[in-house]
Amino acid sequence: MSLRIAEIFGPTIQGEGALIGEPTVFVRTGGCDYRCSWCDSLHAVDSKFRDTWMPMTTRDVWAEVTHLSGGQPLTVSLSGGNPAIQDFAELIAMGKEAGYRFACETQGSINQAWFSKLDTLVLSPKPPSSGHKVDWLKFGSCLAAAKDCPNVVLKIVVFDEVDYDWARVVADRYPELPLYLQPGNPTVDPETPVDLTETTARLRWLIDKVTADKWFAPRVLPQLHVLVWGNQRGV
Repeated sequence: MSLRIAEIFGPTIQGEGALIGEPTVFVRTGGCDYRCSWCDSLHAVDSKFRDTWMPMTTRDVWAEVTHLSGGQPLTVSLSGGNPAIQDFAELIAMGKEAGYRFACETQGSINQAWFSKLDTLVLSPKPPSSGHKVDWLKFGSCLAAAKDCPNVVLKIVVFDEVDYDWARVVADRYPELPLYLQPGNPTVDPETPVDLTETTARLRWLIDKVTADKWFAPRVLPQLHVLVWGNQRGV
């Protein structure tokens, strides 16, 4: 069985969420069951890029991860697209035997038994601005599948007031999960420079919102990689 891989890159740093700043090799899968209006990784989502996705065996993927990391254990992040479409149980087992850690980010629409083998599962339900409506039954199934994962967190992207209010409802629904908020990035074209003034203004707006509301549960973080590299791929 082969995996559909859009790109493998690193080592770099994790740019967002619970593991921000952590040295990481990324395994970005090809394919997604969502089409978010502001998707910043269309090259791993849209079928028109399918011919650029590489069919790779688990051993091929593992060989590239160890090559990039120099054989030194670090965090391997499974991202996409939606990595939950594919079976990473064997890769996780191989990596853990060698001392690597595994994280995965997914929207919570497809559950996998291998969620329980992860070190960190980031569930990132998509807010109203994405154009999708979350199926909370499926989301609950993902949580159940991750019952043995030691670090399960929520990450929500916030573009506007509607997203912000929705994030508060989600947080009330899952008070046991650590919550990370980040401002949305409207510049999705990798060839278009990011307006850092606008980016920091969005971050200040979100910080002002949570502090004014005395909502102290979430951590508000930037997309660190956007601040450093813009929308450049492979970093």
